[in-house]
Amino acid sequence: MKSVGKIDSISLRSEDFEQWFINEDYIIETAKSVGIFEPKLWSDTFKKHLTKSITEAKIIYTSTGLTIALKRYNRSPTKQTLDIAGLRGYDNKSELLNDFLEAHFLEFMGCELKRIDVCFDFVKVPNRIIKKLCEKREPLKYYNTTYYKTPKEKKTNAKLDIKRYDKQKEANLSKPLERLEFCFKGAYFPKGMKLKDLDKHFISKMEKSIKRFSGIDAKVLPISYIT
Repeated sequence: MKSVGKIDSISLRSEDFEQWFINEDYIIETAKSVGIFEPKLWSDTFKKHLTKSITEAKIIYTSTGLTIALKRYNRSPTKQTLDIAGLRGYDNKSELLNDFLEAHFLEFMGCELKRIDVCFDFVKVPNRIIKKLCEKREPLKYYNTTYYKTPKEKKTNAKLDIKRYDKQKEANLSKPLERLEFCFKGAYFPKGMKLKDLDKHFISKMEKSIKRFSGIDAKVLPISYIT
């Protein structure tokens, strides 16, 4: 029986995302740009620090109460990166994020794909999966999360990060729940690949990668499933 994997987060890149958010449903606030630096605003909103590689950081506020991160990096100064994180949460925010993605689905299809996070939820991640992960990767515990790192990588892996964490604690749930997450990053996909090409060309490749590293016979729900 296949285990169902769901897309939890998407990171997209385009030359100008802001053109789609110039209306009464959105407000955009700048946290970092030329002459502007508001690191506390950013950290209070997203619980993350502004790194030196981020040359421009903006917050998109939606009329439904969402906050969406919009960034520009020094390695690609002509393009903006939009992060849609938490599609598979267990709260109202998750539902609103899915609505946001659906509302801009056609526009986002033409954007460059930079990252896709696929998650699997268990009452407890089976030992056989953890054992398989540890065959080629080493577990590294950091606060609530265990990262599975290859011996050669340092802080980050340009292609694939694998992590396990206590979703019950993170989401304040009443029942035990552990999440295993596979983060497919920019170098995993062909350069310039669009989101519209994910279902047709790469879902099956991602499923094979998941099985190779974890032993999970995965069925990843396509991006079109969200709509």
